[in-house]
Amino acid sequence: MPDLAKVPVTIVTGFLGAGKTTLISHLIRNAGGRRLAVVVNEFGTLGVDGDILQTCAIPDCPAENIIELANGCICCTVADDFIPTVETLLALDPRPDHILIETSGLALPKPLLKAFDWPAIRSRITVDGVLALADADAIAAGRFAPDVAALNAQRASDPSIDHETPLSEVFEDQLACADMVLLTKGDLAGPDGVAAARAVIAAEAPRPVPVIELVDGRVDPRVILGLGAAAEDDLAARPSHHDGEDDHEHEDFNSAIIQFGEIKDPAELAARIETLAHEQRILRVKGYAAVAGKPMRLLVQAVGARVRYQYDRPWRPDEPRRTMLVVIAEHDRIVPEAIRTVLQG
Repeated sequence: MPDLAKVPVTIVTGFLGAGKTTLISHLIRNAGGRRLAVVVNEFGTLGVDGDILQTCAIPDCPAENIIELANGCICCTVADDFIPTVETLLALDPRPDHILIETSGLALPKPLLKAFDWPAIRSRITVDGVLALADADAIAAGRFAPDVAALNAQRASDPSIDHETPLSEVFEDQLACADMVLLTKGDLAGPDGVAAARAVIAAEAPRPVPVIELVDGRVDPRVILGLGAAAEDDLAARPSHHDGEDDHEHEDFNSAIIQFGEIKDPAELAARIETLAHEQRILRVKGYAAVAGKPMRLLVQAVGARVRYQYDRPWRPDEPRRTMLVVIAEHDRIVPEAIRTVLQG
């Protein structure tokens, strides 16, 4: 007899560098017997996150169950990319018990939720829950979400002025769709910062949602999987800045891929990325670097001026030793040659 039960899907959303890939890596390693499948959506064309997750593949989530959509935002390419990908996963034998979708940091989750009503898949899958990862340190610093009281006062004094920024709209849309918020980077924020971040989330969320603090993506899967939210049937409770629009554009953001040869010193590269963040307001850098004299590939992840790097695996014999970095910023901040000049020195 065929299995007629809907396959649950968990959407993992959150701002740039909030820890989505780290969380999914943990879930893959702690699947508890579930057969998992993963869809990774990159902003840009260098598949960093998908490659990271495939190194975590285990029998319950083999590499063929991890699919990367590297060109374009998943919520803008539903018909071309998302629906065929889901159909591919549902055709696997054995069929996945649970599908995880990691959205790009710039994605709006609500258009993706609407896609679950497409006739080809609506009887076969359901949104078990939407998890929004939120960087406590960044929220406490006020970089993404404005002070609600101050914003309302400003709007009241001059309704013609829009004091929102594209970054805050993305954050608020992701928060508004969430069934649970996972608060990360609490060690950087400290107790006061975590308390401030929780206050912002409570003020911005359109309805009360549970907030859980995470360290390095570690959480009991029983807490965040199996929520049974059927979020695709609950769209009215998940308001968006873009409600009423047929689609949305990402003209507020742009990305560039910077490629060059080997580097001498990882710390020097990190310092150059920090310079980019301060001088050119770069939001995100991620990718790989080849370090002269080192057989291992260097994984690079940066959010603003916070840069982390580590050796992740040996270079394969069939791949060129080169440095490839995706740089994301607001659209008027991407000048590839200027970025290259800073990174290469």
